Amino acid sequence: MPLVFEEVKLNCGYRIDLLVEDKVVVEVKCVDGLNDVHFAQALTYVKLGNHKLGLLLNFNVVLLKDGIRRIANGL
Repeated sequence: MPLVFEEVKLNCGYRIDLLVEDKVVVEVKCVDGLNDVHFAQALTYVKLGNHKLGLLLNFNVVLLKDGIRRIANGL
């Protein structure tokens, strides 16, 4: 995802793990527990891309449903 600041496009922007149908940002993790830094990273990708929805997935859990956090952009 390129970063645009004051009409200057920087190609050294952020790297989204997955972008589904140019609508949903999916950030994949494999950590002991999700914390605020992970949430902030995914929210930044959602807001910068002007997307409505993001999913933060942690695969280091027994049940995958326990490792999913939904992130909504209020636009």
